[in-house]
Amino acid sequence: MAFSISVTPRQAAFIRAGEDEVLYGGAAGGGKSYGQVVDAFRYAMQYPKSRQLLLRSSFPALERSLILTALEIIPKALYTYSSTKHKMRFANGSLLEFGFLASDTDVTLYQSAEYDVIRFDELTHFTEYQYLYMISRLRGTSGYPKQMKSTTNPGSRGHGWVKARFIDPAVPGTAFGTSQTRIFIPARVQDNRFLMEKDADYLARLQLLPENEKKALLYGEWDIFEGQFFSEFSREKHTVPPEEIPAQYRRFRSLDYGLDMTACYWWAVGPEDSLICYREFYKSGLTLSEAAREILAHTPPEEKIVYTVASPDLWNRRQDTGRSGVEIMAEAGLYGLIRADNRRVPGWRVLREYLRGGKIRFFQNCVNVIRSLPALLYDTRMPEDAASSPHEITHAPEAVRYAVMSRPPPGAVHEATRRGRYTPGELEDLKEENETEIQKRK
Repeated sequence: MAFSISVTPRQAAFIRAGEDEVLYGGAAGGGKSYGQVVDAFRYAMQYPKSRQLLLRSSFPALERSLILTALEIIPKALYTYSSTKHKMRFANGSLLEFGFLASDTDVTLYQSAEYDVIRFDELTHFTEYQYLYMISRLRGTSGYPKQMKSTTNPGSRGHGWVKARFIDPAVPGTAFGTSQTRIFIPARVQDNRFLMEKDADYLARLQLLPENEKKALLYGEWDIFEGQFFSEFSREKHTVPPEEIPAQYRRFRSLDYGLDMTACYWWAVGPEDSLICYREFYKSGLTLSEAAREILAHTPPEEKIVYTVASPDLWNRRQDTGRSGVEIMAEAGLYGLIRADNRRVPGWRVLREYLRGGKIRFFQNCVNVIRSLPALLYDTRMPEDAASSPHEITHAPEAVRYAVMSRPPPGAVHEATRRGRYTPGELEDLKEENETEIQKRK
């Protein structure tokens, strides 16, 4: 029996993905349910007597999407479908089961089940508990590939855990993990030529949505939520693939040190004083000397670092040693630290100017700052400041604030320079001293 099913390049990438856990989608209109059903059909045909489960959060949602799509696109001569059991059985013995999980307790319905592939449609509609429990249902002696393959848009109750599991750890389209591999494959309505041809007005309707909904459904933005401090941040606008930095760009580092986390970032100054964050070091549990040695190890010898702007508490003397953190780091080889202007509200204002003006970009391999910066919340007691909790996400943004306050752009809160610990002339003198020190030690 001859038949053909057309898919978009993004859908094809989802179908080909062989990682243990795959997430597809992001924006609305990317053809998520269609791609999920086509992939399930392909798997059923390729692996006789295989067992797959397709899940939604409710049966009405299941009936309107996955079941309807499957009945429309899979050739009827190849299967029989039970509308009471919601199961599609193929001539080669493969089974495609449609189910739903309305609550955490519903997972017990699958307590003794075994599946080769489990597919979640609209993953953010589920809890993390439901997802992790169902991973345990991937089992059996068939020897077939076992996978969790999911689709979703940003938002809903599971937004946070899905973002942490698939979006934050790596660049979209890049596999990560060792014993359990994962990948996120993004797609937008513009990637779905079939929808664009049949409903040309769909894109215009998405553009009429309120701003946050538009960011989620049109652009597939994951860094949006109520109470977000930097709603200006956009992965599309502010992150770029790693590339060669022109040799003439001046470079510096910014450092936020704590025993709980050392967050260090390498910066290049581009045209019109724009900033490029091109390297990240992010590690907990380091002593001052260990942190210094790690930072030096991550800086190639040929790189000329003009200065390192660091958290002011490094200049405090330790009661146990009588020495400052700056002195301890210098003994480990890290010289030329400049005390950061640590004023929070002016610093956040300067950073906001950089973000709004598109004058700051982050290489996509700087995953912790890309995760943390948009996760900052407003301080409910002082709306012009960012909240200091949860503490784990504050280290990278603090280091970014030190960086922009060391060279605020023209027109952006001039008091940040005038009222800082150093005047612009003094700061330039410190940079020159640092360059001299670097040259001496080469």
